[in-house]
Amino acid sequence: MTAGGGHQPPPHLEEHPRESSPYTELDRAAWSQLAQETSNPLRADEIASLRGLGDALDLAEIQEVYLPLSRLLSLYVESAGKLHREQEAFLHQRTPPRTPFVIGLAGSVAVGKSTTARVLRQMLAHWPEHPNVALITTDGFLYPNAELQRRGLLQRKGFPESYDRRALLRFVVDIKSGKDEIEAPTYSHLVYDVVPEEKVVIKRPDIVIIEGLNVLQPARVREDGRAGLTLSDFFDFSVYVDAGTTHIRDWYVDRFLRLRETAFRDPTSYFRKYASLTHDEAVDEARRIWDSINGPNLAQNVLPTRSRATLVLRKDKDHSVRYVRLRKL
Repeated sequence: MTAGGGHQPPPHLEEHPRESSPYTELDRAAWSQLAQETSNPLRADEIASLRGLGDALDLAEIQEVYLPLSRLLSLYVESAGKLHREQEAFLHQRTPPRTPFVIGLAGSVAVGKSTTARVLRQMLAHWPEHPNVALITTDGFLYPNAELQRRGLLQRKGFPESYDRRALLRFVVDIKSGKDEIEAPTYSHLVYDVVPEEKVVIKRPDIVIIEGLNVLQPARVREDGRAGLTLSDFFDFSVYVDAGTTHIRDWYVDRFLRLRETAFRDPTSYFRKYASLTHDEAVDEARRIWDSINGPNLAQNVLPTRSRATLVLRKDKDHSVRYVRLRKL
């Protein structure tokens, strides 16, 4: 107790007095306490099936990181539903059903954002309300390899200009327009290309998670100086999975080596040529790809969008989340 009788926050919850930031930062210990009374809905086999290459996803990570995040998201979704009902009352009319709650999830190649997206989808679907949760990756909206080749962009795959941004924006607009059924293209990491004959169909979802490198990109400025719409204009919540660039580069190299022993050996794999590399050759090739493509894309396009996220998950060297930054309301 202070002399005036007020409670002081624990040291790990105090904000740095000399810093001015739109975020509240909580270390892992503080964050994990926020859902102590919430039970973990995932079984051990489910956790194992959600784990990506190199990810430190275990029961502790679920309990201490993703359970509080799932609880926070539930508060946001409940708040959106309440606001929808109050708007109906304010307008004195019955409005269309509430549109899906859209979560954008961004981060670098190899940082583990796909695992985060899968975990959130699984956890949110376990809520008592059993919501219909759809997960869409933006890889399906990449231009096909033939088109990237025609445009001279095959070596810039993953950069903002390699996506059909109009189609991706239309997809999100359709979600937020409340369409009953929406299609999205699919992408095969095995053949490293869009699969034209396959579509993902989502029907009346309650929540949609949209995961991708560039989902938090700001709107492009048109030739007339005006800015158009962008994906994040339609997000209700957004997450950026963050880590030190050196760590991410190491994780990328490690993942490349693991894939060299597994998926790259598939005769149908686009990366079959890498399966015969020696260990040292594979390390050199992975570093070359990172330094020429993924690293520059992270520095130029992905990392600058971090400040646009509602919440940032900052990972440590071992892939575990070290602290969380949440935008103030």
